[in-house]
Amino acid sequence: MIRDPGRGWAWTRALLGLCAEEIHLCGESAAIDLVTELMYTTGEEVEVRNYERLTPISVLDHALESLDNLRPGDCIVCFSKNDIYSVSRQIEIRGLESAVIYGSLPPGTKLAQAKKFNDPDDPCKILVATDAIGMGLNLSIRRIIFYSLIKPTINEKGEREIEPITTSQALQIAGRAGRFSSKYKEGEVTTMNREDLSLLKEILNRPVDPIKAAGLHPTAEQIEMFAYHLPDTTLSNLIDIFVDFSQVDGQYFVCNMDDFKFSAELIQHIPLSLRVRYVFCTAPINKKQPFVCSSLLQFARQYSRNEPLTFSWLRRYIKWPLLPPKNIKDLMDLEAVHDVLDLYLWLSYRFIDMFPDASLIRDLQKELDGIIQDGVHNITKLIKISEAQKLLNLESLSAENQSRLSGTVKGQARRMRGAKTLGNKAAETPSPSVGEKSLASRLVQQGLLTADMLKQLEKEWLTQQTEHGKDKTEHGTHSKGARRKKKEPDSD
Repeated sequence: MIRDPGRGWAWTRALLGLCAEEIHLCGESAAIDLVTELMYTTGEEVEVRNYERLTPISVLDHALESLDNLRPGDCIVCFSKNDIYSVSRQIEIRGLESAVIYGSLPPGTKLAQAKKFNDPDDPCKILVATDAIGMGLNLSIRRIIFYSLIKPTINEKGEREIEPITTSQALQIAGRAGRFSSKYKEGEVTTMNREDLSLLKEILNRPVDPIKAAGLHPTAEQIEMFAYHLPDTTLSNLIDIFVDFSQVDGQYFVCNMDDFKFSAELIQHIPLSLRVRYVFCTAPINKKQPFVCSSLLQFARQYSRNEPLTFSWLRRYIKWPLLPPKNIKDLMDLEAVHDVLDLYLWLSYRFIDMFPDASLIRDLQKELDGIIQDGVHNITKLIKISEAQKLLNLESLSAENQSRLSGTVKGQARRMRGAKTLGNKAAETPSPSVGEKSLASRLVQQGLLTADMLKQLEKEWLTQQTEHGKDKTEHGTHSKGARRKKKEPDSD
């Protein structure tokens, strides 16, 4: 975790910053040397305790090859949602029941699916899951079957890589089989495809490389210092400048800042203090979810108006009550709403006055969790409906939407920065054309903008034009015209 290219800094801050008499860390031996060195620099005492696995585990000499060879206690591990859906459907066709666990499911739904799979009286004897089973769940698994050994990852430069899983990941997942607390006293591991089996054995037999460095992220205080010397620079540009100039010793590396910069550009046009803007940008959101991104924008806008985000406001915003999902897309939309409630709770810890109803939101989240649980319980029915409606290629659709959203946000940020730079040339700013209105309609249709957000953007654009008109007036145009224009925002 501490070397994660995107969020490793959060673990470094926890390790170095927690105010506690004693901190317990769980991890593999690859982290011992680094943690010991970091603690040495702060004068801490480090005690290392090694634990041995209590039950045997073995890699089989044959692959599964066909889902017809499944048996009770099997867990098929996939690294994409489409594979999860495909495998679940094929299992159902064979007259078997399966439980499903993947990362974007709420914790309550994961626990409910785990309970269903573990229950000896439940007819569900097969589990289909992602590597989300690697932590936080007690599962009674006899055999782990890797459906694939290829997992998409993001490297330190923010580039997408398609690589075989690491030894750490393989050990973590394979180790779920035959746990000491389960009914199976011996674990087995294999692959779906015969050609993957030798690679799996090779990966599991490699030594785990020691962790060399812990992730870092510029602090709010550091960015404020830079902003003092560069007062007209956007937060995204400040981050770029800071990273370019920063030097770290061998025990640390600077984490990838793309997610932070994405959020910074998303809310750049909203008037916030630098400290508040920084906190909003460190919020852990999934930028592949357009509704989550637009919610961060809306939350920031409410904050800038000094309008507390109350329980009743949030209910209206998410259009509660929500209906049970009718297809996979509906299920994904509900998962996105759950992420929005998570975002609210994350911000409530930092801005308790502006996000005052955390306990009520937790209750609402539990209700939503129940709706999602019902959907996952009937996931094969949702898959069949989605197949009929040709909605199942969801990951490519999500990536396409993300690309569009990223382009929209970056274009908007560039336009905002360009408008500030133009100053007296504000009159040259083009008015919205028919083509731009068509783009707005498409964005609304795709769910990247809501009608309310579009109205707000139009209002902000008019306000900005008014400000440009005011600047122009101060440089020698008629003051009477400027006063007349100044009334426009109020009338909106």
